[in-house]
Parts: sequence; C-alpha cells; structure tokens
Amino acid sequence: MRLPRVLCAAAGSCAVILGGIGATAPVVSGSGAASANVFVYPDIVTMHGPAAAVRPPTTAQCEHRFHLACYSPIQIERAYGVPRLFAGGVTGNGQTIVIVDSFGSPTIRRDLKVFDATFHLPAPPSLKIIQPAGKVPPYKPTATREGWAGETTLDVEYSHTMAPGASIVLVETPVAETEGVTGFPQIVKAEKFVVARHLGGVISQSFGATEQTFPNPGAIRALRGAYIAAAHAGITVLASTGDFGAANVKLNGSTFFLHPVSSWPDTDPLVTAVGGTRLSLAASGKHTAPDRVWNDTFNPAVNLFITGNRGPNPLATGGGVSAVFPRPSFQSGVESVVGAHRGVPDISMSGACNGAVNVFQSFRGVPAGWAQVCGTSESSPLFAGVVALADQVAGHPLGVINARLYQLLASHAPGLVDVVKGNNTVAFHQGGQLHTVHGFSAAPGYDLASGAGTVSAPQFVRELAGK
Repeated sequence: MRLPRVLCAAAGSCAVILGGIGATAPVVSGSGAASANVFVYPDIVTMHGPAAAVRPPTTAQCEHRFHLACYSPIQIERAYGVPRLFAGGVTGNGQTIVIVDSFGSPTIRRDLKVFDATFHLPAPPSLKIIQPAGKVPPYKPTATREGWAGETTLDVEYSHTMAPGASIVLVETPVAETEGVTGFPQIVKAEKFVVARHLGGVISQSFGATEQTFPNPGAIRALRGAYIAAAHAGITVLASTGDFGAANVKLNGSTFFLHPVSSWPDTDPLVTAVGGTRLSLAASGKHTAPDRVWNDTFNPAVNLFITGNRGPNPLATGGGVSAVFPRPSFQSGVESVVGAHRGVPDISMSGACNGAVNVFQSFRGVPAGWAQVCGTSESSPLFAGVVALADQVAGHPLGVINARLYQLLASHAPGLVDVVKGNNTVAFHQGGQLHTVHGFSAAPGYDLASGAGTVSAPQFVRELAGK
C-alpha cells in the first residue's frame, strides 16, 4: 500500500529509513509486513566490505541525536528478565521457532552472524531457510523487497534474542502479502507444509490485512486451514496486531478507515494476537518507568522522520474487536470489555519507535549497517522467543495458548504485568482534513489496547508451561 510520503505494502506497515547526520530528508522505504518503521544511522557504522567493523548506537546516542530512545538486544533481554532463565539452562534448547515472511532477506545468514558477534550471542543451533510455496524471485532493491528484507532481519534477530538456544526455520513466500487476500494463499500453503512436518513449535507472523479489505468474511474463513492444522498439531501461532492504532488501511492502500477496525490473522481465535508497548529503559536494561501502550502518533521526533513534519501520523499498536469472529470461549471472562466479538490483542511486547531496537542489515538498497526498527513486527518475534522458552520448560510445544493465557489473567498470575497507561487513538490528515479515530485505553486487567498486559519472563514462562 502507499501512504502520503511513505511507501508501504501491507496493513500497518511503513518502513522509514533515516539518512545519516546531514541528510536533508528522510529516505523512506516500503515494507510488506504488519510493521517495520526503520531508522538507519549509517554514520555510526564503519564498513569494510562483508566483514564490517560496526558500532551500533547506544540509547544515549539515539536520544541525543534524534530525541528517540533505541535499545540493544541485551537491554531487551534484561527488560523481560530472560537472563535469569538463561542462567538456569532455559534458552529455548531443543525448540524451533518458525518465522514466516514474504521474500525473506538475501543476507540474513551473514547479518545474524554480525548481530550475534556484536552482542556476544551464541549462534542458533540451526537457521534453515525454506520456500515451500514456490521459489522466491531473485532479489532486486525495490521498496517492497527492501521492506520485507528488513522485516525478515527484525524477525530473525529478535526471536533469536529471546531464545538464543532455539533453532530457526525461516519460511519465505514468493508473493508479497498486502491488503485483502493477496499473498495469503501462498502463506497458507507454506504454513501447512511446516505444520504437516512439524518443523517448529511456534510460528511468528509479522503481517496482517484489515478485515474489511477481504471480499467477505467467508474469504477469511477459507484461509484458516493452516491455523486449524496447527491447532490439531499442537503448534502455537502468533500474529502482530499492526501499527496504525485503531485505524487501518483500506483496500486501495492509500486511505484509512475513519472508524475502528482490526486486522487478520491476529483476530483469529486460533492465533495469539501480540500488540505493542513502549519500554523506558536505562542503559543496563532496567525499567525507569512502567511499560505503557505504544502510541507515537503525536511524537514530533517520530513524525519528523516519517513525513518531514511534526504530524500527527497514525503510529500506534493495533487493538480492537473483530468484525468477523465472535467472542471465543477463552474470552468469556472479559466479556465486559470485548462484548460479543473476538478482542485483540491477547498480550503485548515492545514495539514503540521511541524505544526502537538495533538490527544489523546489509541487503542492497539501504545503507548497510545498524538500523533501529519499531512496530508490532518486533513484538511478535519477541513473544515467539518467550513461547519457545516455555515449550522447553514444558518439554513439548504448548499449542494454542489462548485459553491458558486467560486463565493466568483470571488468577492474577505474577508473570503477567498489567499495562495501565496509554491508548491507541490515532489522528491523521486525509482528504484535506484532520481525522481522529478514537481507539481504546489501557486499564487494570484486560483491555483492547494492551490485552492481558506484558510479561515478566522468569515467572510467566513457568506459568505458561504449567510448571
């Protein structure tokens, strides 16, 4: 899809690449995923061919130069407490995370090696790349291919951050997922292949399309085969909730709905929907403030990078109720919030642009080096790593986790961290007018902005595993 001054290719997905110091304007690239707002700092990197000498920016450097925080994988690990699990041998060992992306990245193996070496992370036991829905066309540096390559980089590097002992299967599909049905038949075929061969215990999807862009609800139901198969096979499936807050993009890819809408597949009851939060972290990874709902709509620094002005622009976590699926039984306890419909998200993890994460990427078309990426495309792979840790503790893949998640919510499990501040209301200019789409606010307990909240991994992993 295309938005004013931003190239995008799918629901909730705009990749913004900022040039180095002295750049006269942001360089904007497209993404075909549910989110990937990418800020690149090539001036901080000294490149020497494939064996680059790199220096990723610190939080202080990002805040000084761009008035935005950025975080390393080490800070993210500490923010969620996973080093405590690592110390006890819970690293995702014996588990496999499946990442699904259109096209993939031609440099992901090399980029992950640089990422791991820089932050002293172990290499995954294996990184397997498959194309079960058809051969991916040769890489060319177009906006769409650059965006999906950046998405792939984020997904692989940050699922690995949270579960460094887990293997990774990267599933590449040959058609870009955009709005409506486009790209999903290939995704379904690829995921059915993965499920039939049980290639992993958790599948992460950082993409989605507005429910109203499908021809009818039946078109969505016809695409559910992979999720039904995964449920029967005991495989967990995750999906990001998108980056346009309560709004989302129409089928034309250029205008927003002016009322709250949600996206699929995160609204599917067989999928765990992962929303976005904003972390406030010290250099050590220690929280300096409680997590809140991600919403950068009114952040002048973020808007300056994206459109060259101070906004507002719709940049916030997706969340709301489905227009297709009724309230599932596991949400009976939150009926007062969701009403008669499936509500999302179920859980939330880091996704804010003011708090973006460092990734390393070197594919053609963007400055090779360290980039800062944000959006719910970050939150889904982060939570996939958490699920892989829980699978290890349980001794087997946990399958559909939604019922268990809401049981933990009802019992006030200490591993769930309530998010009580923020909302996903967004505002934007369209048709010469300023529009506001009023979304949902965080509140004690379940809400349609943060779901059941976020996690403290040392407790949550064992609670989810039932140990």
